[in-house]
Amino acid sequence: MSIQSTIDAAAASLSPSLARIAAVVRDNPSIVIDNTINELAAACDTSVASVVRFCHAIGFAGYAPLRMALATELGRQSAQFVGQADFGADLGRDDTLPQMAAKLASLEMLAIEETLGDLDFAVAERVVDALDGASRILLYGVGASQFVGEDLGHKLLRLGRNAVVLSDPHEAVAAASLQIPGTVAIGFSHLGETVECVRFLEVAAESGATTVALTAVKDSTIARTADHALFTAVRETAFRAGAMVSRIAQLAVIDCLFVGVAQRRYDETVEALRRTREVTRALRGR
Repeated sequence: MSIQSTIDAAAASLSPSLARIAAVVRDNPSIVIDNTINELAAACDTSVASVVRFCHAIGFAGYAPLRMALATELGRQSAQFVGQADFGADLGRDDTLPQMAAKLASLEMLAIEETLGDLDFAVAERVVDALDGASRILLYGVGASQFVGEDLGHKLLRLGRNAVVLSDPHEAVAAASLQIPGTVAIGFSHLGETVECVRFLEVAAESGATTVALTAVKDSTIARTADHALFTAVRETAFRAGAMVSRIAQLAVIDCLFVGVAQRRYDETVEALRRTREVTRALRGR
């Protein structure tokens, strides 16, 4: 996972002083490269010791390794998004609509690239195995994460798989409590701490289901709860309503799971997609 995505994922669990450093670095990553540790501490209204603790919290031995790694990361991104001065930057108060669109495009491209680049495909293969052999697939997320579950559910239904998208927390735990052999339960939670989603996976596990979590935080409750955890890497915008960038990253992962399941029974998949496309053609108009 990239350094900036790591900071974004860790921010919610940091102490107030470390979260302040995370916010400053997230808004302007170059501040680490352009300033000494004392200068960064002053800019964040905190101590040098807090900056060192921040480095440790995101996986670095100290400030110097963080500076070197972040300089490398920014250099690589600068080459990738040549000509875009604001690549990976957050939305600003005075941005024009074209500027905001360009920033969103770069953030979403980075999210897909970093998520799939860091995806543990051995774990993904095990999830595909479980989905391919499942008698019942339960999908649950809260808020924007529900839309991701709906997308995967729609795709699996078109292959004839028994996929159920759950929209209510009571409905979710009730369905998860049924001890039906071959059940796979997938929970979607960006930060991995959504209480309803964690409980859904806990109940599913108690009932013998194979459980899967999709989240951005590796040390989150939902990741520790699930049999298999898949992770996204994102730098969410200040306007996080609807979870714009994180949703794109989650969709990239579930598309990988979908094509993995679809390929297992290639001829059946092609036929199922043909039949569902044909039968809905009249409903789509000319």
